[in-house]
Amino acid sequence: MKIYLATDHAGFSLKEIVKDYLTGQGHNVEDCGAHALDHNDDFPDFISKAAEKISANPYDKAIIFGGSGQAEMMLANKYPGVRAALFYSPKEAVGAVDVTGKTSTDPYEIIVLAREHNDANILSLGARFLTDEEALEAVRIFLTTPFSKAERHERRLAKIGRIEKELHE
Repeated sequence: MKIYLATDHAGFSLKEIVKDYLTGQGHNVEDCGAHALDHNDDFPDFISKAAEKISANPYDKAIIFGGSGQAEMMLANKYPGVRAALFYSPKEAVGAVDVTGKTSTDPYEIIVLAREHNDANILSLGARFLTDEEALEAVRIFLTTPFSKAERHERRLAKIGRIEKELHE
């Protein structure tokens, strides 16, 4: 598995920290840019490169960065086969109650669910809302949590694929 990284100026410092962490762990990493801090750059120039790579091989992974990670995730999700999930604050999830009445006590549960239920292949991080340690934990969880392959999750992904195909025809 190859891991692609991409950011603009807002996530540049965090991308460099994550890149050092991943290469130190022995991962095969490709940096799609930005390669230098430039406050006038535009995220689509770099995020699109990582999204294209994942679209061509959805079994690889990418980690993209932005100030909030929102627009970066939106762009990535326009590419066929890309399932980008956003993470920007572990503090927000704790204490949230879902429709079943379950209260979340794990601030990173959203990443686990994105991988287990949706087979997310891109993680978008909001650099302005995460400490370096929180981001590294998010990356670790994203890369180590497998897709569940449960029938209902496979069925839903197949439906997404069919809709995606229809929209691009």
